[in-house]
Amino acid sequence: MTSKFDRHRRLRSSAAMRSLVRENHVRVEDLIYPLFVVEGQNIKEQIPSMPGVYHFSLDRLAEEMKEIAAAGIKSVLMFGVPEHKDACGSEAYNDQAITQQAIRQIKEAYPEMIVIADTCLCQYTDHGHCGVLHEGQVVNDETLKLLAQTAVSQAKAGADIIAPSNMMDGFVIAIREGLDEAGFAHIPIMSYAVKYASAFYGPFRDAAHSTPQYGDRKSYQMDPANAREGLLEAESDIKEGADFLIVKPGLAFMDMVLRLRENFHVPIVAYNVSAEYSMVKAAAANGWIDEEQIVMETLVGFKRAGADLIITYHAKDVAKWLAR
Repeated sequence: MTSKFDRHRRLRSSAAMRSLVRENHVRVEDLIYPLFVVEGQNIKEQIPSMPGVYHFSLDRLAEEMKEIAAAGIKSVLMFGVPEHKDACGSEAYNDQAITQQAIRQIKEAYPEMIVIADTCLCQYTDHGHCGVLHEGQVVNDETLKLLAQTAVSQAKAGADIIAPSNMMDGFVIAIREGLDEAGFAHIPIMSYAVKYASAFYGPFRDAAHSTPQYGDRKSYQMDPANAREGLLEAESDIKEGADFLIVKPGLAFMDMVLRLRENFHVPIVAYNVSAEYSMVKAAAANGWIDEEQIVMETLVGFKRAGADLIITYHAKDVAKWLAR
């Protein structure tokens, strides 16, 4: 009998056949692993809300970097958690601060490792907001000056990429001009272009000790209901000199990954954020899900939506799975 329907299953008949026609792949080179460094000695403390993710002091950072490098991971995203915090986040742009020390240490030991510096003030300010406050409100333009100083300090320490996450208006051009004037025209900017005011950041704030002491970040991070606004933000960042665009959170806003991919021709980065990670870990610990399959489906979803790179706390596990 002549078939009157399409036989799509022909290309699904075996594992080899499925592998042959697979459209999207996750590679270890696509993964960016976040790191949290703290002041002190002999510290390796698991973050309670993020199983498998730790705070490291500088003297314990080497053992973590050895594991990361052995897994084949090529890029890390640095977050520093200082002991001293003040109203203007001065440790963010102190050349001898914890983040800058960690960057120098990693680049000396692993010169080929791509070190990406998160550039924000929230974990350095005593109020937990991403900029300077005046009468309880974040002051945009005064904050830009400090962000540019922070980016230059991080570049001087050896950062390969500056990743500003503050969502101030004009933050990309302020940092671009600051880097260029300081002799760092070759350093690219990975902009948190589409960053929503999201509840998915809860565990991260435990990790970075960056919970606002009062109020919230809704006046500068985006409304989760808005998509067109994200395209405006991304377009502004491209015009101002961004070399990469990040969507954060990634999983809940995968439509924005696709929208950016369809509209811009720079590398697109999906941030698989802390709560997305912790929910998987909690469900897996209870035996409710197959962790490996869930994680790999999620990361393939990012790739299918158009992400070139993925920031994820699962990176070390994924690297091991891929190697196997």
